Amino acid sequence: MTIDPTTAAACENSPAPQAPGSSRVGLIVPSSNTTMETELPELFRRQSEATGHRYTFHSARAAMKQVNREELLAMVGKAAECATAVSDADVDVIAYACLVAVMAQGPGAHKESEQVIGEAARDNGHPADVVSSAGALVRTLQTIGAHRVAIVTPYMAPLTQMVREYIEGEGIEVLDAVALEVPDNLAVGRLDPENLPDIARGLEREGAEAIVLSACVQMPSLAAVQRVEDELGLPVVTAATATTFEVLRALGHRPAISGAGRLLTGELS
Repeated sequence: MTIDPTTAAACENSPAPQAPGSSRVGLIVPSSNTTMETELPELFRRQSEATGHRYTFHSARAAMKQVNREELLAMVGKAAECATAVSDADVDVIAYACLVAVMAQGPGAHKESEQVIGEAARDNGHPADVVSSAGALVRTLQTIGAHRVAIVTPYMAPLTQMVREYIEGEGIEVLDAVALEVPDNLAVGRLDPENLPDIARGLEREGAEAIVLSACVQMPSLAAVQRVEDELGLPVVTAATATTFEVLRALGHRPAISGAGRLLTGELS
């Protein structure tokens, strides 16, 4: 069989055509992240089950092992490079999935990060909508009218305080913030979500309009979201569910996901 070299070159240089009724989601994640690429596909599997639309995931990774300011800053510096790489797959939307790396850059930093990533994808010839987990969390809380919240993070206390201040800088009062103080990102991914209901019960919730059960894309929480929401009677949001919510909105798709809180059933928007 003779292979046309022109056709072979085109195959190497172009992603496969997208199948009808499907969307491609690009992810930019820390190199040590083990949770975002499990929780998001599971959420979108449930969306597919309800709607028939299919989603595929395509990742780029930026080095980060310890959750400290130095490594977070280095990761942010790789955002454009990762965006260029993942946009080679001609994705429809890119999710920048490291909440604390963005928030550590100062107030409103999600806006600049999303702009940098969008420009890199566009300059690479594959423009895509961009969602950051940091931006998704604060915008989602604003969308559902949650002006007072209680949050759980896996971070050390100083980083947790920084996350608290970032959220409050977006006009959302943080009534209580629990810091689990786990510095190693792989260890964060091994935290047991079965512990979260008890942690949530201990939050100061008087006056709260929502609970942020995991203000981190690496801390597993999906298994506990619905249980905590049912028990405490408040909307429960996580970095992962907020990112999913905004990815669906960017694609023009109405949420239809069960077992992950009212946000993703579409009841709150």
